[in-house]
Amino acid sequence: MLNISLKSVSKYINRSEFQSYDTLKKRTHSKSLLKVLIVMSILFLIGMFLPWTQNIRTNGTVSTLNPYDKPQNIQALIGGRIENWYVTQGDIVSVGDTIVKLTEAKEEYFDPKLLANTNEQRLAKLQSAQAYVDKSKFLSEQLLTLDNLQKSKLQQLNIKQQQLDLELESMHQEKIAGETYLENAKNQLARMQLMFDKGIKSLTELETKRLSNREAEAKLLSIDNKLLKLKNDKLNISQEVELTISDYNQKRAKIESEISSADSYRYSLLGESNKLESKVNQLAERQKAFVITSPVSGRINKVLKNGIGEYVKSQDNIATIVPNSYQKAVELYVEPMDMPLIQKGKKVRIQFDGWPAIVFSGWPDNSFGTFGGVVYSIDNDISENGKYRLLVIEDDVEKPWPDLIRIGSGARGLLLLNDVKVYYELWRKLNGFPPDFYNPVDSKKVKTKAPLRKIK
Repeated sequence: MLNISLKSVSKYINRSEFQSYDTLKKRTHSKSLLKVLIVMSILFLIGMFLPWTQNIRTNGTVSTLNPYDKPQNIQALIGGRIENWYVTQGDIVSVGDTIVKLTEAKEEYFDPKLLANTNEQRLAKLQSAQAYVDKSKFLSEQLLTLDNLQKSKLQQLNIKQQQLDLELESMHQEKIAGETYLENAKNQLARMQLMFDKGIKSLTELETKRLSNREAEAKLLSIDNKLLKLKNDKLNISQEVELTISDYNQKRAKIESEISSADSYRYSLLGESNKLESKVNQLAERQKAFVITSPVSGRINKVLKNGIGEYVKSQDNIATIVPNSYQKAVELYVEPMDMPLIQKGKKVRIQFDGWPAIVFSGWPDNSFGTFGGVVYSIDNDISENGKYRLLVIEDDVEKPWPDLIRIGSGARGLLLLNDVKVYYELWRKLNGFPPDFYNPVDSKKVKTKAPLRKIK
């Protein structure tokens, strides 16, 4: 009885009359329960000293390592109208297979002979430029001829000038002789006049001397006139030389100007020809661009433009293709506080969507359905979701990843850290301490460089 009342009735009850009181007196403690509790306590204590692998859990998606392995859009290089489709959604194509064919949609390109006409214009420009090359060559030859003529003319004038110098020298000698002859004639006339005054000589002899004196004066005057004429001729030759050089320079400048004009116009024609050649190449490439082919071998995932006759703008996406073969990778996102614990080459356990798995967090080696991976790269900048992205590739030393996993499917990662005891891990979590720093010993042996695949 609880005996909670102030007035007890226990003394009025005969307990021997009730069987339940006898049963309670005979009850003993369960020895089985005590054994179970002892065994559980021992197992708990043993479990505290078991190894525990510290880890970081994170989520991500399946992706590809190489950029050319990702699903890519097939774009139209130029605008046009869809003429015919050669594939349907889900078709497998190889490199160079025709996807769709377009037709011209701009008015300025409707001329069917536009390419041929433009090419003929280019050839005409080239022929005109060649004609100016010939003209420039002819003018250069003309300039060479002019140089030869000018040289010959100056040589002739130089010869004349030398001849005049010789004649001037001869005239100077004749003038000296004439002056001497005049002086003798004057002296003879003076002596004859004196002898005539004395009556020694006759008037006839006096007149003869006077005539000789006049002849000497006339001869000296003639010599002076010839000297003056020779000097004038020499001055004329000098002026003629200057005029010849000036005339030559004018003619040379004119020819050189014509040569420069011909070259300038030729360069202009060559420039126009190059522009037309570029236009011809653009038209040829434009015609090729109407046939859109597959850049890689893969499967046509989506067709983004429908029907026949629909207009497609330049750089519009017309279809999406997924490469047949690609190197898989998993994009995982970790918190900034966990970034210092992660290094390139660290081991990762991955669980893919659609593959059943039993995961033991602290004993990853005993987990079932997970696949091995290695951290390939770590982004230096934070993502839009506020976490850092990791790229994880397949671990070559473990079983390969399933071939049926698709790009974009979900994945969960378990980044393995240090091995500690269970009691230490419980103590760390109860106190809110981060996991221990860990440098993987075999990180240098892990293959972290992805093989590059050549684009066919």
